[in-house]
Amino acid sequence: MGNADLRDLAVIEEVAYDDLAGSIVAVDAHNWLYRYLTTTVKFTRDSAYTTADGEEVANLIGVLQGLPKFLEHDVTPVFVFDGGVTDLKEDEVEKRREQREKYEAQLEEAREAGDSVKVAELDSRTQRLTDTIVDTTRELLALLDVPVVDAPAEGEAQAARMARAGTVDYAGTEDYDALLFGSPLTLRQLTSSGDPECMDFDATLAEHDLTWEQLVDVGILCGTDFNEGVSGIGPKTAVKAVRDHGDLWGVFEARDVYVENADRVRDLFLDPPVAEDASFDPEITPDIDAARAFVVDEWGVAADEVERGLGRIADATVQTGLDRWT
Repeated sequence: MGNADLRDLAVIEEVAYDDLAGSIVAVDAHNWLYRYLTTTVKFTRDSAYTTADGEEVANLIGVLQGLPKFLEHDVTPVFVFDGGVTDLKEDEVEKRREQREKYEAQLEEAREAGDSVKVAELDSRTQRLTDTIVDTTRELLALLDVPVVDAPAEGEAQAARMARAGTVDYAGTEDYDALLFGSPLTLRQLTSSGDPECMDFDATLAEHDLTWEQLVDVGILCGTDFNEGVSGIGPKTAVKAVRDHGDLWGVFEARDVYVENADRVRDLFLDPPVAEDASFDPEITPDIDAARAFVVDEWGVAADEVERGLGRIADATVQTGLDRWT
């Protein structure tokens, strides 16, 4: 999920949803979707989102629980989907797979023991974004006329670049690495019950008297999704070391330490593979009837689990002055 050590350095302030009215947010789709997927699985009966042939599509409930919050506050979400996984992230992906397998083994034990609380907890932890989940999410968003952008690689990097280009007002992700990708303003906690918080890139650089390149160097020393950090170096130590020695290479020489592929990781944050011409239509005109038919009739999701979300989307579309669906 990115380098949480960066929270100790980032300038972050809570922002009221009402103050975001009229803005556009490039949302890291996989990050956002995973959080609603796991929450849905944890707190919803599995029969509500399991098809007759055993396919689980809890994501369809999750999307309809999370999407209304944007629209009710006149915020336009643009969901940015990941492309291919960079080879530098393969180790991290493998670690997550191994951890999921451990949870799956514990889940079976909890089921055998009849521990329903533990089963719910572990079931949420073993969730992953399958092809079916991603595909059905994209189709539902299309029916609801919610903008989607495809990133060539990291969705978070694409969202950050769109924010830097002024195509959107904010990037939206829980991942602190958005700061290293240079997102000017990043909204976090978009899936929480309260107001989100805003992470400010320029204010963070000013707070610590760092350049963007030096901030990336600090992140690499602490550890990112793409590399292990240096043992014994936390965020404050990393900032001091980079300022004392100028850059990552100066720190390496002075402390006689090394980070594998450091140059590639640095380049990935400063110049990631992104679509420079990402475009979308911000006007949202959802087809509520088609969305309902897709979720309930085609995928067999319990109607009572999604009707409230669909109603909120319909109401919000009218209340915020967007065109009503036809």
